[in-house]
Amino acid sequence: MLTIGMLGGMSWESSAEYYRLVNELVRERLGGLHSAHCVLYSVDFAEVEEMQVAGRWDDAGKLLAAAAAKVEAAGADLLLLCTNTMHKVADEVQQAIGIPLVHLGDTTADAVKKAGLSRVGLLGTGFTMEQDFYRGRLESHGLTVLVPNAEDRATVHRIIYDELCLGIVRDSSRAAYQEVIGRFDGAEGIILGCTEIELLIKPDDCPLPTFPTTRLHVEAAVELALRG
Repeated sequence: MLTIGMLGGMSWESSAEYYRLVNELVRERLGGLHSAHCVLYSVDFAEVEEMQVAGRWDDAGKLLAAAAAKVEAAGADLLLLCTNTMHKVADEVQQAIGIPLVHLGDTTADAVKKAGLSRVGLLGTGFTMEQDFYRGRLESHGLTVLVPNAEDRATVHRIIYDELCLGIVRDSSRAAYQEVIGRFDGAEGIILGCTEIELLIKPDDCPLPTFPTTRLHVEAAVELALRG
């Protein structure tokens, strides 16, 4: 079994899900008391969030690249960047290490295509929904990606940072997300393109197929790790 490296803390609420899922999936595959060979490095999200708001993406890239090098030095054979938004600096992170970075956009696109869909709605932070680094990656796989209107994007973003990243899960926010999903025109499925959204929206909460990016990311990593 290869060692899965996880670069998390953005937020740690979702990184805890990564750790749980990695170990649960290995146990499901191997049975008994098996668990994953993994390394988790967690950053201070407050520092990263300040860089996001200020548009200091170069600084954020340097910070995460240095952290990724520490994950590799700790013995990781592959790397998961445990955040959709910070895949904006995925290239900088990959250039800093000699192990492969399993890209969230690729694992998500693969799952959408495997389901036979091509037109999907995307929920995530404002950065993820509005900038090209993530949508463009999905579209490079031949997908059509829809995003909410400006007001709905603001709602989705606010709930992520003001609630979900703090471990707050409210029924009223779930209802707000369901309303946003209901306004997608022509979407065949919904990408939960922020790791924290999976704390709020479950498959039964959405009338369309959902693509939980954290679980999909972990499934791909576990497959690679067990394949050796």
